[in-house]
Parts: sequence; structure tokens; C-alpha cells
Amino acid sequence: MAYTSINKPSDYFNTVLYTGNGSTQSITGVGFQPDWVWQKTRNYDYSHTLADVVRGASLNMFTNNNLGDQTVSNGLTSFDSDGFSVGADLGWNASASDRNSKVAWNWLASNTTASNTDGSITSTVSANTTSGFSIVSYTGTGSASTIGHGLGSAPKMVICKTRSTTGEWITWHTGIDIQAKLSLNTTDAVYNPGTGLYWNSTLPTSSVFSVGTSGSVNSSSTTYIAYCFAEKKGFSKFGSYTGNGSTDGTFVYTGFKPAFIITKCSSTSSSYTHWGIWDNKRDPKNQAQQQLAANISEEENSANIGGQYIDMLSNGFKTKNNGSSHNLSGETYIYMAFAESPFTTSTGVPTTAR
Repeated sequence: MAYTSINKPSDYFNTVLYTGNGSTQSITGVGFQPDWVWQKTRNYDYSHTLADVVRGASLNMFTNNNLGDQTVSNGLTSFDSDGFSVGADLGWNASASDRNSKVAWNWLASNTTASNTDGSITSTVSANTTSGFSIVSYTGTGSASTIGHGLGSAPKMVICKTRSTTGEWITWHTGIDIQAKLSLNTTDAVYNPGTGLYWNSTLPTSSVFSVGTSGSVNSSSTTYIAYCFAEKKGFSKFGSYTGNGSTDGTFVYTGFKPAFIITKCSSTSSSYTHWGIWDNKRDPKNQAQQQLAANISEEENSANIGGQYIDMLSNGFKTKNNGSSHNLSGETYIYMAFAESPFTTSTGVPTTAR
């Protein structure tokens, strides 16, 4: 039996590959009108570029740096019924053969925005309660506050970024303490000040997430964007595991065949403990080898992030070597994963779930 009412996960998350043409083009095949597009050039060191329906198509941010909203008028120009359209911006649509291979990860929220008054700060939200994903914009107050996320269930992961100023990509994940944070734009391990600086020492609820007084999440009059993820059985999974440093690596049970995986070492830091990204479109067959990293602009499988392999199985994933991004011996890793299909039949050989 299926584990979820989402019988077709690609109706809510999907990856597309495309080739830049240096002019204008419509990217189709997503299968829905996306509300959040995360795009990266595969064969050149252009930045990871994010656009969403709440901020507007022309406002971009980049996970590998700390810039706020940047207007890119010829980048993503519209969110369309089966994908999105792009202009001649090099990052979105370069034509040269050494920089024209692109990947875009796409999420569906609600295809609209609404005011949310659940928290002490009124937010603007595009939320999908079925898939557990929402985009939230708010203005900070400088005082500990709550913010409505629109999901109807408690998020397992929140990624927060300043829009109107520079700042870190402050990230909370269910695999770390509620007083702690990770930074999506760095290789840093968990930082835990032992106070409510970031999340007011308060776990998210079914209606709100909390922010403390850090300027990274809640400076007075500063605008922010937050991407919130609630876990949906058979569609999305957020957890942690311990690496074993072996070519017969750690198996992680998700309850579905993954379409997309991000891993990050949370217990230690080095120049190689990246936010590793794998998906089933760049690697439709195991092993998944074409790694990108959210915190750096380097091209796919470059010397800095290459050689770190994952098997995407029918019910989870398995690390295949001792790469720093996913399987150092004895170290703790957090992950986020989205499904290709719910686990209904077994095509992989499971081991003990963690």
C-alpha cells in the first residue's frame, strides 16, 4: 500500500534539466506551475540561484553567498503552468557549450500568496498543506516573535534569509537542537549558543515558527524570506544519521525512493563538509555521482566536491564511500529528501534503518 495521499510525488516536487540558448526560452516538463525554483549551472561556476512567487520572479538570491534580494530582470521571467521562462542572463540561460547545462529543482506551494496572522508578526505566505512546503516573507521587529507558516503541521526544517540586507542562510533542522543553527552558505558545523538567539528556544508548532533577537532572523524593519518544510510520509523526510566511513556506507530509511537528497555534516567542519546535493535526473541510475553543493558555486562533480556517491534505493538511500559531504566515520549528518515514488515494492536491498 502507499504511505501517502500523494500518489504522484512529481506533482509537488520535480527536477528538470535544460540547455541554455542565450536568448529567451520556456522551460517545460516540470508538471506543475512552480512557486520556488532553485537553479544551478552544471558545467560552470555560476551561483545557485533561487526565485520564488512570494518575492517575485525577478528577485534572485544565491545559496552560496550572503547577498539579499538581487534584481535580475532577464533571469527567470515568469512562473508558467508547466515550468518557467528565462531570459538571457548567463546564470539562467548561457548559450556557450561550456556553461549551458542547467538543472532546476522545483517545488509547488499554492500558486498564490496570502496574508497570515497566526503569529505575532503578520507574514505573507504561499503554502501547500498536502506536500508540507511553504514560502514565508516577513519583516522583523527585533523582539522575540512568532511567524505563521501556513502548513497546518509543524515544520521539520526552516531556512531563513535576510532579503533587504546581507546575512547568512540561517537553517534549523529537526536533527539539531532548537537553540542551534546551521548556515546553508558555509561548511560550518552546528553552532549552538545555548540561548534563544535564533529560534527563541521554541520548537515550531502546527501554525508558527519562532524567532529570537538575532539580526540574522529578526532585526527591526529588515525583511526576510523563509522556506518551511513539514514531513509528509512517503513524500518527504528530514532526519539524521551517523557516517561509517566505508564504501559499504550507512543506509538511511526514508520510506520512499528518493528523487532529491541534500546531506550536511552537522558535528564537525572542514573545507569539504559541504551541503551535498544529488537527484534522479542528473543520475537516473545508481550510483548517483553528479554532486553539486549548495554552499559553493563550483560546477558539478568538481575536484572540491567530486567522488562522493549515493545509491538511491526503493526505500531510502545508501552512502557509498567516505566523502566529507555524506559519510565521515562517526560523524553526524542531517538530510532532507523528496520522493520519486512511495515505497510500494522493493527494488533495493535494505539494511538496518537509522
